[in-house]
Amino acid sequence: MANDTTEGSITFEGAQLHYRTRGAGEPLLLLHGFTGSGGDWVHLFDLDDLARRFLLIMPDARGHGRSTNPSGAFTHRQCARDVIALCDHLGVARCKAIGLSLGGNTLLHLATAHPDRVAAMVLIGAPSYFPAQARAIMRMFGPDAHTPDEWTAMRARHAHGDDQIRALWRTAVGFADSHDDMTFTPPHLATIRARTMIVTGDRDPLYPLEIFVEQYRAIPEAALCVLPNGGHDAVFGPARAEFVRSALAFLQS
Repeated sequence: MANDTTEGSITFEGAQLHYRTRGAGEPLLLLHGFTGSGGDWVHLFDLDDLARRFLLIMPDARGHGRSTNPSGAFTHRQCARDVIALCDHLGVARCKAIGLSLGGNTLLHLATAHPDRVAAMVLIGAPSYFPAQARAIMRMFGPDAHTPDEWTAMRARHAHGDDQIRALWRTAVGFADSHDDMTFTPPHLATIRARTMIVTGDRDPLYPLEIFVEQYRAIPEAALCVLPNGGHDAVFGPARAEFVRSALAFLQS
């Protein structure tokens, strides 16, 4: 049945990678944001409805949710390799995709390294590189900087205990000094063949609008959606319904 969810895992490059599938039809990959998990999509989409349109593939990125990351090393490039391995395991040669922040960064790597694997994608708050203002915020994400409520929310998402959560927050701090993972130039973006919808809030404290305008100009088949008065989480706010309508229309057009 379309509303039944199947769970599984694969082992790839040192990690056990957990995933959920749901629905039937054309594959739609849903890649969550940093410190999130594959279960987060219930807060954005009506998954019952979405599963009647697509075969949903919802992985937990390595080190997130029920996925492991024993080495502690983490890059968006590695996440793209993980996604390709999962798609190969599921027999999915080509798909459509939606990526939120970390998930969108992963799709940039996937769509440039394997341009034939992605037919269309929606990138939400996914920059080409980390600007100085984002790096300053990342440096404040250490494990000691979070409130009890934030710990409670993280414990609800991540199955492997507080050490897993601390590792994720240390990874966020590490992004501040990473310069060899998120480094997409306009010529590199121009190699993307997927139809691409770029989504950002115009008040994102991490990533200024100019980054996404540059993406729009560089990616050959791109559309730009700017959510007014929206921050990094703009798609979860008042613009949610309009975003969902626009994103699904774009993917199905």
